[in-house]
Amino acid sequence: MWRIWLIFDPRRALVALAVFLFVLALLIHFILLSTDRYNWFDGASAAAASVAVTQIETSSA
Repeated sequence: MWRIWLIFDPRRALVALAVFLFVLALLIHFILLSTDRYNWFDGASAAAASVAVTQIETSSA
């Protein structure tokens, strides 16, 4: 294992790993924000409003 660190600079490898993980975390959070179920900014009010509209449409038909 120690020979790997002779090939790669540990500081550059750890910085690259941290940047990669940060970008991955941002990507996952933005994907979750684009869904209706996991969007914590709009919250339950937007989901409840869409359910109420669906219930009104199905009951009036």
